[in-house]
Amino acid sequence: MKNKESATQRPPVELLHADELARLRKSDKDPRPPGWQLSLRAVRRFILGDNGKTPPKLVVPASLVDRAMVTLASNRALLLVGEPGTAKSLLSELLAAAISGDSTLTIQGGAATTEDQIKYAWNYALLLNEGPSPRALVPAPLYSGMQGGRLVRFEEITRCPPEVQDSLLSVLSERVLMVPELAGDDGRVFAQAGFNLIATANTRDRGVNEMSSALKRRFAFETVFPIADLDAELDLVRRESARLLATSGVPHAPPDDVLEVLVASFRELRNGVDGDGGGMERLASVLSTAEAVSVAYAVGLRGYYLRGDRGDAGDIVEALAGTAVKDNADDLKKVRRYLEQRVARREGAQWRAFYEARHRLPA
Repeated sequence: MKNKESATQRPPVELLHADELARLRKSDKDPRPPGWQLSLRAVRRFILGDNGKTPPKLVVPASLVDRAMVTLASNRALLLVGEPGTAKSLLSELLAAAISGDSTLTIQGGAATTEDQIKYAWNYALLLNEGPSPRALVPAPLYSGMQGGRLVRFEEITRCPPEVQDSLLSVLSERVLMVPELAGDDGRVFAQAGFNLIATANTRDRGVNEMSSALKRRFAFETVFPIADLDAELDLVRRESARLLATSGVPHAPPDDVLEVLVASFRELRNGVDGDGGGMERLASVLSTAEAVSVAYAVGLRGYYLRGDRGDAGDIVEALAGTAVKDNADDLKKVRRYLEQRVARREGAQWRAFYEARHRLPA
């Protein structure tokens, strides 16, 4: 089992932090809402850290976590909104793992998402042979979450067609899922204690305001903002990139001065303010903390496997073009001007390496 877990590319939070969750459950003496595996205080400690005993899993205001937990303890669903890469999905996963012990009841929203992927489907071989029956029913995340009293995650809900979104209305209002094909008690699934829904929505995507008013009323909206503090963002990028690199056989993260160049440049290009407080061009692409972690990961892999070192700031340029800026020609021009006009004046070996690698940007 241990070898199988070590080979998993992205283990769920409840597996990754199984020992910590078990320790919290054992020591948790505070009152818990019905159906919850941890108290609200223990969930907060799991997500935000525990006075230096464990590091925080992400950087968000404690008040946001508190409001999210109170919402989930009620009969109102939670909708986390914000720009891409602000850890909305990670927050929903951490909440589900701590509250239900299972973060895998997940619906991925998209243009092709259908109602049966949300509620339930049928085993058509059994359906043809036996007709509608509980044995032929295939539970989808919403069915399983209601039946087992667990949280259900709905990623990018606003990417779904409006009629698919509105299929949630009766469930969120009445807390019962009707299965009209089945008779009697089998045709109704009543939500058990602990069930609720956490959805996420990307404010950069068109459609976040196209939810029906009726559906909006069934959600409490919480906005997740980019990390404001540079040191907190740097610490998170360092920690997460080291964890990802370890799973790829790389024994160390990039040097701190390389990560400082990465995080500082991301913040400047994201906010449109340079290190001296002067205004500059912002990128249309979202240079989020999640993208910074991805670039740090790529820098560490490139250095270790191609050269046998820890990576340098020159590697950021290639990773930046491929991971963060992608194919936006205007953004590539802005990054080139940033390197030539802003980075050229910076002191330090890694800033110099960053500047001298500007020719690696695509033409």
